[in-house]
Amino acid sequence: MRIVILDGYTENPGDLSWGDFEKLGELTVYDRTPVDKIVERIGDADVVYTNKTPITRETLDACPTVKFIGILATGYNVVDVNAAKEKGISVSNIPTYGTDAVSQFAIALLLELCHHVGEHSDCVKKGDWTNNQDWCFWNHPLIELAGKTMGIIGFGRIGQGTARIAQALGMKVLAYDSHKNPTLESETCKFVELDELFANSDVISLHCPLFPETEGIINKDTIAKMKDGVMIINDSRGPLIVEEDLRDALNSGKVAGAAVDVVSTEPIKTDNPLLEAKNIIITPHIAWAPKESRQRLMDIAVDNLKAFVDSSPINVVNK
Repeated sequence: MRIVILDGYTENPGDLSWGDFEKLGELTVYDRTPVDKIVERIGDADVVYTNKTPITRETLDACPTVKFIGILATGYNVVDVNAAKEKGISVSNIPTYGTDAVSQFAIALLLELCHHVGEHSDCVKKGDWTNNQDWCFWNHPLIELAGKTMGIIGFGRIGQGTARIAQALGMKVLAYDSHKNPTLESETCKFVELDELFANSDVISLHCPLFPETEGIINKDTIAKMKDGVMIINDSRGPLIVEEDLRDALNSGKVAGAAVDVVSTEPIKTDNPLLEAKNIIITPHIAWAPKESRQRLMDIAVDNLKAFVDSSPINVVNK
């Protein structure tokens, strides 16, 4: 069995091992694959793994030996799953590897908004504290979270993980999800409709999938329904936010601060509106990337292939 990994670098820049894949077949790993090399590199492979490299109907037409496509991620929009299904090709993703990492990162973004730890540390190293007339200083308002309300849009595993940490910080949680689970409610956590969440949240954290109905869920109209001084967190999907509208709300002060790990086009373009916004933190899509999380991803990817070889495929997205 010939296995090709088209873009393995972000999953494994050298601190993990591809050894379990090598036990299953002849393995070729490319760090990155440009679009014009995809068909050539797949060649006569039986198994193809991709993270962000697109696999289109035309690619599958040109590579008739492919029997299994593994996605080194949860989202699978980079693969034409309908074309794969028509050709009898099983496509499996990695559904749950990053729950703890992404939840933790959402709170890290929030804490950075509240305290600007990195900026204050940089100021100290530049000599600002040494040359300060007082024994302490701060460059931004510092915010205590206890007693405040976090609205979480999307209350799956990551949303729930974020809620647990927020509650541990003394916050109350308002949750919105299309599938409500009353057993998750408590004195400090309840399900509400979106308008109530917008109106009553001090912090709004996005953890929903990107669907047509959630694309642009943060826009000028929904921002108008929010509290003045709300903070917005997004380490889910960039297109959940209309970036021009968030920029304008940040620059006007309607939104006090935002922190995002994802943007509409990645890598971020130089003309992205958020680069013109005040009081925003932007990180380069790293919420998923702790070594522990990537190792889980690797293990599940291997298990997906083993299950396919055993004729019992799992995590299939194109049944």
